[in-house]
Amino acid sequence: TVVDSPIGPLGLVASESALQSVTFHAGRLEAVGSSPVLDEANRQLDAYFAGELVAFDLPLELHGTDFQQQCWLALATIPYGQTVSYGEQARRLGLGNDKARAVGAANGQNPLPLVLPCHRVIGSDGSLTGFGGGLHVKRFLLELEGALLPLG
Repeated sequence: TVVDSPIGPLGLVASESALQSVTFHAGRLEAVGSSPVLDEANRQLDAYFAGELVAFDLPLELHGTDFQQQCWLALATIPYGQTVSYGEQARRLGLGNDKARAVGAANGQNPLPLVLPCHRVIGSDGSLTGFGGGLHVKRFLLELEGALLPLG
């Protein structure tokens, strides 16, 4: 299904029992239907954007390598309103700093942005780095969470 959000239309895909993906720029997709999982995901996204939800609680179905899934699930442990570097995420996973790029590559394939908050991972120098929704969306999300002061 496609849901409206302050960052544009989001595409939500679910199996009968779990959320499988969230996609940005979903304006050209057709909303095909609804289900209890999609309805709950939409409700939680609305609450998140209203500043009323700090952690998603949805059944998830992840498809990726073991390493990717390990990286994606670790994203859920980054607290709302906080950021970590790719190197810090690698260290938290028990990997060396030299694995920061591999962690970044895995995060770049995250099928559930927002729900598994890859926007909370930033460069070691504090810079906003790649994000599937665009850096302006990453900035918006971090400002929404109070992790960044608004520009201007």
